[in-house]
Amino acid sequence: MTDLPKTAKAVIIGGGIIGCSTAYHLAKLGWTDTIVLERKKLTSGTTFHAAGLVGQLRSNANITQLLGYSVDLYNKLEEETGLATGWKMNGGLRLACNEDRWTEVKRQATTANSFGLDMQLLTPKEAQELWPLMDIKDVIGAAFLPTDGQANPSDITQALAKGARMAGARIFEDTKVISIETEDGKVKAVQTENGRVECDVVICCAGQWTRNLAATVGVNVPLVSVEHQYMVTEQIDGVPRNLPTLRDPDRLTYYKEEVGGLVVGGYEPNPIPWAVEGIPRGFHYTLLDSKFDHFEQIMELVLGRVPALETAGIKELINGPESFTPDGNFILGEAPELRNFYVGAGFNAFGIAAGGGAGMALAEWVHKGEPTLDLWPVDIRRFGRPHFDTDWVRTRTLEAYGKHYTMAWPNEEHSSGRPCRKSPLYDQLKAQGACFGEKLGWERPNWFADLSAGEEPVDHYSFGRQNWFDAVGREHKAAREAAVLIDQTSFAKFSLKGPDAEKALSWIAANDVNKPVGSLIYTQMLNRRGGIECDLTVTRIAHDEYYIVTGTGFATHDFNWIKRNIPNGVNAQLFDITSSNAVLSLMGPKARKILEKVTRNDVSNEAFPFGKTKTIGIGGCPVQAMRVTYVGELGWELHLPVEYAATVFQILQQAGEEFSLKLAGYRAIESLRLEKGYRAWGSDIGPDHTPLEAGLGWAVKLGKDIDFLGRDALLRQKEAGIKKMMACFTVDEPTVILLGRETVYRNGERVGWLSSGGYGYTVGCSIGYGYIRNEQGVDAEYVLNADYELEVATKRVKANVHLKPLYDPDMKNIKC
Repeated sequence: MTDLPKTAKAVIIGGGIIGCSTAYHLAKLGWTDTIVLERKKLTSGTTFHAAGLVGQLRSNANITQLLGYSVDLYNKLEEETGLATGWKMNGGLRLACNEDRWTEVKRQATTANSFGLDMQLLTPKEAQELWPLMDIKDVIGAAFLPTDGQANPSDITQALAKGARMAGARIFEDTKVISIETEDGKVKAVQTENGRVECDVVICCAGQWTRNLAATVGVNVPLVSVEHQYMVTEQIDGVPRNLPTLRDPDRLTYYKEEVGGLVVGGYEPNPIPWAVEGIPRGFHYTLLDSKFDHFEQIMELVLGRVPALETAGIKELINGPESFTPDGNFILGEAPELRNFYVGAGFNAFGIAAGGGAGMALAEWVHKGEPTLDLWPVDIRRFGRPHFDTDWVRTRTLEAYGKHYTMAWPNEEHSSGRPCRKSPLYDQLKAQGACFGEKLGWERPNWFADLSAGEEPVDHYSFGRQNWFDAVGREHKAAREAAVLIDQTSFAKFSLKGPDAEKALSWIAANDVNKPVGSLIYTQMLNRRGGIECDLTVTRIAHDEYYIVTGTGFATHDFNWIKRNIPNGVNAQLFDITSSNAVLSLMGPKARKILEKVTRNDVSNEAFPFGKTKTIGIGGCPVQAMRVTYVGELGWELHLPVEYAATVFQILQQAGEEFSLKLAGYRAIESLRLEKGYRAWGSDIGPDHTPLEAGLGWAVKLGKDIDFLGRDALLRQKEAGIKKMMACFTVDEPTVILLGRETVYRNGERVGWLSSGGYGYTVGCSIGYGYIRNEQGVDAEYVLNADYELEVATKRVKANVHLKPLYDPDMKNIKC
């Protein structure tokens, strides 16, 4: 192809809906020197056989917003480009056929309300009036979202492609990418079968081919291919052209109208992986052989819902491979391994619904160098070490596929691919009743069963109080009244070394890190908008070295954020040393008494105050003891080489017997931190929230003449005033369970939603945190001088608002 340019500002690899949407939005942002390279023809990978349902609601506000943007875009795209899109805003129905599902649907309706969507709850008869073909004898209720719809995937993609060309982008079909060139940790060029294109940015939107292509330049994209089947019928009497899409999760199935017939598909519990040994060469515009025997389990469920299908003519059973991910969310963002290499892939069969918004978000990410809103649920940096192993990724992904329509229980854990990463104490904890959860492959104790009383360390899920509620209460009580020992070995741990370590960290950290050796500093790290990108502790262990500790799930993200923001020319190097150290957290009012029994070092408050780190000896082990807490009690994190973990653990347990020391897990930590008002990154705080909005301004060095990333944005915000403020909410009604995403009403007006929720055993009530929003400004008086309600599963309950911690060991505590 002679017109392929030798240079381009951005090269997009892949001509499906995501690639064309990204090109469309980049060109609209002024990146007219953008080209799309498609190895065959547009839509010839996965897009052409997508089912085309467009639903909007997700459990995260920003991802819901992206899908809502898709709807807005599809509403106007045909008029803009002159190409038909097949888009119909015919609404979407979701059925509930048992009481647990009805509770889930009602909670989803509240989430929709929180995010500004009009999801309506219907009786079975009302649902049948919208979808007259279905049998409703087992239906308890339904939810209807009028702004959902359906589209023709190929037509939408062609319209986006035309819109991209109209805005200045160019698209080259039959142009296979052979390799990607890199230099000094950045992309440099793309070599195609038709020539070489030097470029500043590569955006890989190659669908199920993305993992292998990205791996050639050292980038990990955790996705695998899974066969997905759906049936297309002939015309059926009584099927109107405006029939809503229908999701019947208790029967694992979905439906949409097509030319007077139905498209019927589902998510079976035993999915079939595809291309385990690699995608066949030349595979494009190709469907797989239909597997009627495998689809039979779906058909049995379908016939119970739509009796007319028993006599309907079948046009075809379409079987096409699609890319799925280990957690069921798609993948966006700049790869942590390679600068200027972006990914948009792994759309888990909702690429058409996400296409418009994902392309917009990815284009803005490229344009501004960072996302313009918090996209953590789909951020490529949410993955870690286990995700480099394709077999592990496939095992977990098949479980996620099988759960696509199963109940989304609160606190549900995955079971596949476990155990993967284990603390050296795993076997001891298991023997003592640990019920483990998993985070980034790490086995972590969630709670401990009382084996002597016949309790089983197994989660039993429900929307009510789950079976571990009393066990966590015991651990919570011990933390408040005696002491607990928590294995937190899974913490991500980094070392920042070099003569300019302080200079680098002073720029990246919002708090002052110019402190003496032995100082422990709690700090956020901010983006240019002042949003919180990291929330962690740093300890100065030498003049030229800092020890950084952050949450297990944020290992890849935080390492990448710190490394990429070390200023050019600054001599400081970052190392991931997570696997070197075990961590035992000793927390509670009797923690000092226990520590005094096992070390000769002085751990008195005078010799070892809060916010300090010292090396102490325990059982022949040099332990880096950090006086810090995330539970609101006296405590230490004890960081030590992994080979000493079992010895030190045993010594601490023996010493703690006389002080009623208990083992505790992560669910107790959550309960304790809610009472103390500590924020959790990924829910309460994140890139969309500044320290001033989150009540964390005290941890920011604005009063010092030290420049840092995000400072200018905070100064502007401080001058103008904030428009949202984090507050704590409690409810007096003991049966109310707060999980997060419940709607917040102030004087009857919707002002936000809960970012997290749980139960406080000391204060005796459910607790939630969330932001109160007001475009005219928010302050403490505005927050406190009002009446509040929370909408929980569509019902409003009276709530109390607080700006101070509910619990403090040195103050009078709030009782509900």
